[in-house]
Amino acid sequence: MALSNEAEFVLRTVEERGIRFIRLWFTDVLGFLKSFAITPQELETAFVEGMGFDGSSIEGFARIQESDMVARPDPSTFQIIPWRSEEHVARMFCDIHNPDGSRFDGDPRHVLRRQLDRAAERGFTFYVGPELEYFYFRDAAGTEFLDRGGYFDLTPLDVATGYRRRTVAYLEAMGIPVEYVHHEVAPSQHEIDLRYTDALTMADNVMTYRLTVKEVAQEEGIYATFMPKPVLGVNGNGMHTHQSLFEGDRNAFFDATDEYHLSKVARGYIAGTLKHAREITLVLNQWVNSYKRLVPGYEAPVYVCWARRNRSALVRVPMYKPGKETAARIELRSPDPACNPYLAFAVMLAAGLKGIEEEYELPPEASNNIYEMTGGERREAGIESLPEDLSEAIRAAEGSELLHEALGTHVLEYLVRNKREEWDGYKAYVSPYELERYLPLL
Repeated sequence: MALSNEAEFVLRTVEERGIRFIRLWFTDVLGFLKSFAITPQELETAFVEGMGFDGSSIEGFARIQESDMVARPDPSTFQIIPWRSEEHVARMFCDIHNPDGSRFDGDPRHVLRRQLDRAAERGFTFYVGPELEYFYFRDAAGTEFLDRGGYFDLTPLDVATGYRRRTVAYLEAMGIPVEYVHHEVAPSQHEIDLRYTDALTMADNVMTYRLTVKEVAQEEGIYATFMPKPVLGVNGNGMHTHQSLFEGDRNAFFDATDEYHLSKVARGYIAGTLKHAREITLVLNQWVNSYKRLVPGYEAPVYVCWARRNRSALVRVPMYKPGKETAARIELRSPDPACNPYLAFAVMLAAGLKGIEEEYELPPEASNNIYEMTGGERREAGIESLPEDLSEAIRAAEGSELLHEALGTHVLEYLVRNKREEWDGYKAYVSPYELERYLPLL
């Protein structure tokens, strides 16, 4: 079997740069990065045949009697790891196959590819730009802030400027362009925005970004976390995700004749996102802790509606700037950065495409502050709420035809089963809050 030009380039680079180990990366269903290393002597075999491994210990992969899996490295993702420069280590993301060569249904990268192929059949390329927030703490044992800075604050309130700068340097060394870097609203909270690109590349970039942030923190003797709501009383970590569909070089979301500059495609996409918002929440916000963030008062969306200027809405449509047709997009504000980005982007696209295909009607824009509306006013306006906790999200997801089609039976059944176990464990846990509140009284 002849190697591709990209694979040949990787082989030459490994030899010329003296790379000693190549780490093969992939993710489990919950979005945790997995890896094993091979030597340069095994690299050509990896490209031709793939590398076998035991999938029975990987979350959501295979049962013990079906444990054989094959990891095939994607040469287009080859990068030298900058924080291991003295060790001469590189990495590639892998696609996971069954031993017979067929694609493995439980591979999150494959789940996203299926939806991207579906979009391509309609002539669309799916672009995303997520904004991942995170905290720096003194260590992993607690939530001691490193600073008391706020939104866009700079030194001396923002003591982490150097940490962010090194993170950006590492990302750019790995071919991941960065657009914005700044302190976020809460103390010791930060954001590094990756430049808009196609969804598969971005999902790989998000996995790399999360690891890079944590590697830099470890080098500095501190701790970084993407936990959605680690601290009571301050904003949690979100992953606001900007999305658009392109037809070639043309932004399919833009229409110069529309009052909001939204095309029929964009309107259907937003309507699909809103209609299926509750059922896809389990994928976008998959942890018990995720729902501590999705509460009123902390800039996180709770109500299912859209708006242009209104940041309390679930979907925001950034205002059009003349001459910036390619920037027309929507922003989904509910996801958090602890999700699996492959699955998250897949279900976002699936919901939007459903709205386009079924020609869903876009509801009126929410022009008021939704949090100030009464329950009756929201019901009259047809504004639903997102699930209030993981249990409600599970119920919304398990009967979802959209999720069944987007994720496949293997992934959806595992995810629901795993999240039920998490919820059952949470219900049985006696928290410090309960002891503090009830023990002296009851």
